[in-house]
Amino acid sequence: MSNATDDATVRRPLPNVLFVCTGNSCRSQMAEGWARALLHDRVNAYSAGVQTHGLNARAVLVMGEAGVDIAGQKSQHVDEFRTLNPDLVVTVCDHAAEVCPTFPGARRMIHRAFEDPARTVGDEERVLAVFRRVRDEIRAFVLTLPDLLAEPRT
Repeated sequence: MSNATDDATVRRPLPNVLFVCTGNSCRSQMAEGWARALLHDRVNAYSAGVQTHGLNARAVLVMGEAGVDIAGQKSQHVDEFRTLNPDLVVTVCDHAAEVCPTFPGARRMIHRAFEDPARTVGDEERVLAVFRRVRDEIRAFVLTLPDLLAEPRT
């Protein structure tokens, strides 16, 4: 006879992961999109900025090329997440790491900087190449989240 409280049948809440960047327009949006697409059954993913700049159209484009639709996501300010109590806060740019407010309930805060593709200068082909590279770097990082979440609190 099976016990209903068996570990295999008990549903634990998914950990909350908050990606933070300066304007919540590009890198943090891509990270949220990848986490939702790749780890939808393992994390609740959110993104925010220390400012809000709106969604970057090139970020939407390159994520769409990879099969991830982030067009419905919106640029949000970190203050909107003060009550989230994230398990993990990831700053994805240096400026956000310097000015990001603390989240007292957060189990862990880490910094993983990615180049800002929105600052790339050049023709459209060059700019999109940087967006695609950063998109792929963020994807690789997002795939490490389950291991990061399994590490002891720091």
